[in-house]
Amino acid sequence: MLTTGAIMARMSRIHPGADVDGTAHIGADTTIWHLAQIREHARLGQGCIVGRGAYVGPGVRIGDRVKLQNYALVYEPAELEDGVFIGPAAVLTNDPYPRSTGVDGRLKRPDDWEAHGVVVKEGAAVGARAVVLAGRIIGRWALVAAGAVVTRDVADFALVAGVPARRIGWVGHAGEPLEDEGGGQWRCPRTGDRYTESGGRLSPAGG
Repeated sequence: MLTTGAIMARMSRIHPGADVDGTAHIGADTTIWHLAQIREHARLGQGCIVGRGAYVGPGVRIGDRVKLQNYALVYEPAELEDGVFIGPAAVLTNDPYPRSTGVDGRLKRPDDWEAHGVVVKEGAAVGARAVVLAGRIIGRWALVAAGAVVTRDVADFALVAGVPARRIGWVGHAGEPLEDEGGGQWRCPRTGDRYTESGGRLSPAGG
């Protein structure tokens, strides 16, 4: 009799050249492309796309409708909520003080250090070749520009860019920069949706 995990895996599309550990859970309608690696006990939700050469570390948790573009690296114990986008060659790191060896000169093993996973909230996007340092939180619907280095948490709907990344504007659900209408009011040029800024934070108007 097939387990639930096995049934879900049969409903997904896994390229023969991908390396998917047998203990990983792959949701229905998820596609995993050539040379991607999904490590032990990772969990991917439904309708995800994992591009060529992408890496998902042990125990990483990924929600539904998430896109990991080619060669994106997601190190454990990261958590990606529904609708997250991770651009090509972006890196979500996990070690705040990396060293190959300990002070005794011996090669470090997993038990010799504590991993701090990145959390990417619902709908947020991390651009191509961006780097997010260990333990940082990317807020809901935020946008990290290509090539940025995120050294501190990113607020919901924030548009951040640079090294280190700093907020340069706001984005809405559509991902486009919002237009400043004054008085703490912002408008999405694509959808017409309005947002309110207060105390350095943004939220949908009336929300």
